[in-house]
Amino acid sequence: MEFLILPDCPEAEPIARAVAAPGVRTVTHASGRPWAIGRWEDTECVLAEGARNRLLLLGPTRTDPGAAGRLLASAHSPHDLDPLSRALPGSCHLAASFDGRTRTQGSLSTARHVFHARIGGVTVAADSPSGLTALMDTHLDEDTLALQLLLPVPWPLAARTMWTGVRSLGLGCWLDIRPDGEAREVSWWTPPDPDVPIADAADILREALVDSVAVRAAGQDVIGADLSGGLDSTSLCFLAEATDARLLTHHWEPRDRANADAKWAGRAAELMPSARHRFVDVEAGPLWYEAAPDLDGASDDVEGPLVWTRNRAHTESLARTVRADGVTRHLIGVGGDELFGISPQFGWSLIRSDPLRGIRTVRRFRSLNRWPLGATLRSLADRGTFAATLDRAADDLDAPPPPRFTPPTGWGRGDPRMPDWATPDAVATVRRLLRETAARRPEPLHPDRLQHQTLEVTVLSGHAARQLNRSLRPLDVTFETPFLDDRVLEAALSLRVADRVVPGRYKPALTAALRPLVPDAVLDRRDKGAFGQEVYEGLHRNRERIAGLCDDLRLAARGLVDPDALRAALYRPTPDTRALGPFENTLACETWLRSPSAAAPLAATPTQGRR
Repeated sequence: MEFLILPDCPEAEPIARAVAAPGVRTVTHASGRPWAIGRWEDTECVLAEGARNRLLLLGPTRTDPGAAGRLLASAHSPHDLDPLSRALPGSCHLAASFDGRTRTQGSLSTARHVFHARIGGVTVAADSPSGLTALMDTHLDEDTLALQLLLPVPWPLAARTMWTGVRSLGLGCWLDIRPDGEAREVSWWTPPDPDVPIADAADILREALVDSVAVRAAGQDVIGADLSGGLDSTSLCFLAEATDARLLTHHWEPRDRANADAKWAGRAAELMPSARHRFVDVEAGPLWYEAAPDLDGASDDVEGPLVWTRNRAHTESLARTVRADGVTRHLIGVGGDELFGISPQFGWSLIRSDPLRGIRTVRRFRSLNRWPLGATLRSLADRGTFAATLDRAADDLDAPPPPRFTPPTGWGRGDPRMPDWATPDAVATVRRLLRETAARRPEPLHPDRLQHQTLEVTVLSGHAARQLNRSLRPLDVTFETPFLDDRVLEAALSLRVADRVVPGRYKPALTAALRPLVPDAVLDRRDKGAFGQEVYEGLHRNRERIAGLCDDLRLAARGLVDPDALRAALYRPTPDTRALGPFENTLACETWLRSPSAAAPLAATPTQGRR
């Protein structure tokens, strides 16, 4: 799927003519001028009309076109679509034309997102930067490229696009384009306060997850799903088995024999006898960090470096395998850890919402993580602003990492650091960006640090999932992420902080919601598989290939990376897998810079015959 949204004015008509081609669909405004142009399947489209207003939904969702038409006929402005938008199950783009004025939005997690730019004197919206860059005079933003070396990139800097003149729609906003082509971003959603008891939230969450899986299975002969053995993906398998589609699960055997995922996946498979299960030996699939066998970066999207570069070849292999069995939608559990795992600032929020329980919980956290008492107390008492966290990140960019056993501080989901092989110019650029952002005194995503961090990491995962699906588009398989859907996200965020962690229980909110639908034998698992061996073995066996990139490093040519320092770091052993994160960021940037997407914005447009 790909599309452009045009304003209802004569100036937009040359843009429509520029992208017209066989197979490209056009939906018009009531005036008859082109409005939505692109490629999509009938099964991923809902179109409704009422009076001179029109609604287009693109993606797996469900609504009654007749009821939507009546809502459109009685609506006075695009604002009146807020209730409909809040109620939609699944994940989709929403576009509306109100007698020429347009409303365009994606999903809250950005798994489906909207970008916009000024083209020919008017604002044009698209589901990807590629549809915009092909029509405008733009170039790679060198500052944003340097920022991609930072780990982690904090919000709001993470929302920057790689191309000058292309903007990313703000979280919880829709794009309002007037008939004259001028536009503004309008906020329609704010994160809920965490005040719903688990007894009430569980029912809402269960309904949202069931609907999210059901709309993806609708119209599918067979639906695929990861059966990792972990709680998140395994639960989705049971929800998918309850739909009308035939279920095909897939399990990669872990390399580490101490990883119990295979055992739990086997138990779950026995409890789903009507599904077909594929268990793949560890040696049958590509290693992590292995180069993609056929595409080798050529399918990278214009949007930017692929976040999940290290296991890209692994994912491509899975996509090819399930597509051969007729699967075009494959469920993955991304988002479950983000919403139901323990965030770094859980204790900070809990001790403010429920002090007695907070003290007991923080005492347990301190014991498990070996936090010093003084540092723990300072972390809990911290009242620094969000801007202050950004300022401190700028100061510490090239400082040594904090000690391993250190309680979290500030608003961030980590302590941002540039890699040791980043050049002084790259560090200076990122430091300037952080300080400029802090000087604008941005507000956090929510006044509560736990809510802010949950949203931040959810948006990061949505961004990664979106990129993955764009890069694998030639394979005709989408990796679907029900946990990242709007209704699921809102239900999870509304849950009372004190109910998110229960001693002796793993992800208590998720298990409470799914207990009526998923067997206890699955929900009672209390541990989580680790994939350190995949990381180390993949890096070890591909080290020579990666080091070979240093002979002609594109990042070095741009003055961002010292190739000798990078090569030396590749051969330096590290006992902590967290220290490998900077390699992944750098490899993602280098791989992308070698792809046609980074060199030529014309690499992807709605006229090129791809869905």
